Amino acid sequence: MAMQDVLQYIKQQWSFMAADSCVPVKVALQLMDPSSLGLADQYDQFQETHEQLQTALKAIVNEHHQGFNSSIGTFHKIQTSIHSSQTRVRALRSSLVQAKTSLGTTKPKLKGFATTSQNHDDMLQVLGMIEQLQSMPEKLEARISEKQFLSAVDILQDALRLIRRSEMDNIGALSDLRVYLSNQEHSLTDILIEELHSHLYLKSPYCENRWKAYVRGQGRDASAAPAASLESSGRHMYRFLETLDTSIPMTEDASRNPEADTFHYIQLLVESLNKMSRLDVAVESIEQRLPVELFRVVDRSNIEVDQRHPSTLRGYATTTNRQGKLDISYDRDDPRTAVLSDMLWTLYAKFEAIAEGHRVLHDVIAGIVKREGLSNALMGGFKELWKLYQSEIRSLLHDYLATDSNVGSRTGQNNDASRNIFRPSQRDKTKKLFKLSNMDNKSTELTIERENLEFILKTSVPGLVSDSRQTHGTASNDTSAVHDGSATGHKLLIEPGVFNMGILLPPSLAFLNRLKEVVPPGTDIITSTITSFLDDFLVNVFHPQLDETLGDLCVQTLIEVDAFQMDPHWQTLSQRPIFTGTSRFYGLITAFCKMLDTLPHDQAFSHLIVRQMTTYFEKCQGWYKALVTRGRPQAETGRHLKTAAALAEAGEISDIVTDLLQGEDVNRAQLLEKESARLISTTNVHPLEDMDILSDRKSIAALCLLCTSMKWLAAKLVQLRHISDRTTDSSHRQDSSGRFQHKRRWTLVASAEAKPDVYLPLNQDTAV
Repeated sequence: MAMQDVLQYIKQQWSFMAADSCVPVKVALQLMDPSSLGLADQYDQFQETHEQLQTALKAIVNEHHQGFNSSIGTFHKIQTSIHSSQTRVRALRSSLVQAKTSLGTTKPKLKGFATTSQNHDDMLQVLGMIEQLQSMPEKLEARISEKQFLSAVDILQDALRLIRRSEMDNIGALSDLRVYLSNQEHSLTDILIEELHSHLYLKSPYCENRWKAYVRGQGRDASAAPAASLESSGRHMYRFLETLDTSIPMTEDASRNPEADTFHYIQLLVESLNKMSRLDVAVESIEQRLPVELFRVVDRSNIEVDQRHPSTLRGYATTTNRQGKLDISYDRDDPRTAVLSDMLWTLYAKFEAIAEGHRVLHDVIAGIVKREGLSNALMGGFKELWKLYQSEIRSLLHDYLATDSNVGSRTGQNNDASRNIFRPSQRDKTKKLFKLSNMDNKSTELTIERENLEFILKTSVPGLVSDSRQTHGTASNDTSAVHDGSATGHKLLIEPGVFNMGILLPPSLAFLNRLKEVVPPGTDIITSTITSFLDDFLVNVFHPQLDETLGDLCVQTLIEVDAFQMDPHWQTLSQRPIFTGTSRFYGLITAFCKMLDTLPHDQAFSHLIVRQMTTYFEKCQGWYKALVTRGRPQAETGRHLKTAAALAEAGEISDIVTDLLQGEDVNRAQLLEKESARLISTTNVHPLEDMDILSDRKSIAALCLLCTSMKWLAAKLVQLRHISDRTTDSSHRQDSSGRFQHKRRWTLVASAEAKPDVYLPLNQDTAV
């Protein structure tokens, strides 16, 4: 029988013996009792069960004796552990009672230990902060050299926050580091402002793609220039402004070159300055340096154009044109035209790029002001830029339109300063502008001090030494580059003259039209009136200048020695001989007409030419009267003219001659007969004298030349008559001070109307 079966059987048969109420002695007595009440009949069964239990016990012992042995040892260990635990608990209880007693007793020594421990903890924290501060200069210089200015500002502000804590004040070893960080705060501000100016005014090589260099022939199609510009940098500005989000502070991307996108770099610099709370300092610096920076931009453009165009070629062109005594106009292939066009288109392309940079600067500052709740006074920079642009354009126009002093000397006029407002005053080059007293540039002490200063700057502010030295060199070059001949201090690349207006106006007007697209909304600048100052300049400044120059040149053609002599080259101009002065006068008129075609067709300009035609007519009429005047007045009539001249002026014979010249051939015989009769009757009443007859061959030849010259000039001038579809008249609009006030709708001074090559633009009233 299996062990389990045995145990199950015993449990079933003798389960009452496992109860708590079972009394073993009672069961034994019952097994020995043979009576009916006893259990003697089950004694054998009990014996069998006992044997089975013994067998099962032996089997269990044999099978599990190792476990029993182990349990005995474990029991002893447990008993020992319990005993030792009781001992320790008693000792712990005793220690707790003793600690309670000790804690209840006052001990000052423990307070000193606690204070010392806290001081040690504070010292460890300070040492950790000092170690952190020592590593910050290296990190700061690395970020500055990598142009990661937002990270640099964070590092610098963290360092300043640590070193300005109260526990750092009494650490003398940090004095040098404290001075270094304080200097770095100012130096980093200067670096950010310099970098901002470098990208605003195109000094950085990364700004080369923001403007286009001049291409030969660009000025011939002014209307195409704005489109080409908008296709390049203009649209890039619009794309940047469309994606600009200043509602949240800018984050830095260390994986990209921050200068690759110049507009993004400007935003980075402005955000860095704002994080340093130096935005107002930067705006003030930009406003203060704006005139100087624009002056340097113009000066650099002057130098670039001057290097591209040799001065010997320009001088040769000037000499060649002056062989004709009147250097009054330039054609498209003239080197001087190329020089001035290159100068203007290059300069205005840079001006446009600078305006785009200032537009981005304005929008970024406006977004920061809105986000941070700053003062709106930080957003007025673009209006100042526009004012300086107007001033610079006026200065360029003034410089290159200044009257040539040789004209006044040739005409014998005294051109004083009150009449020639454009002529700059000449500086005495023998006198120094300024000097530094008691300065020895070769002294050893000065050299040592300069080297020490450069070393300190180089070690404390990486990259600042080279920039400052470069700025210093630029300033020196600018000072030495001031040339006489320009009221603004810029070198004049070609000789000034009113005929330069035809070259000056198209680029200026194209630039102003492109500038309308850059002006930020919400400013005080009204884009529709952005060209109004050109109206004022043309009418109130250029018109008097043109009047004076045109008058001087016309007078020059009249006072030349050979003005009323036969032109030696008349065969190239006319079928019959004409005066030299007449051909020159017509050349002057055509030159002015060509120039007027590049300007708005203002009748005030056309009236100047018409008035000079009248002046030339009066001069020729005076010369004619000098030829036909008698030596003394006639005794009977008292007239001063010869008889033929007097009869041709007025009277019946004059009317008959007019009819002969204008009449038809049918009545010609009758008119001739009538004329002969009247001449005979007149001479019978007043006989002819010797002084009434032209006997000098030179006088007769002069009258013939006068006749052919006037006919030729009249025929040529009629061809210049052209009624323009875009004429204006500013001569009838003046304010109380006598200045012209008018509004003109500017275009690119171009029209699709059919017109001759050379013409005088007239309106209907002037033409009639």
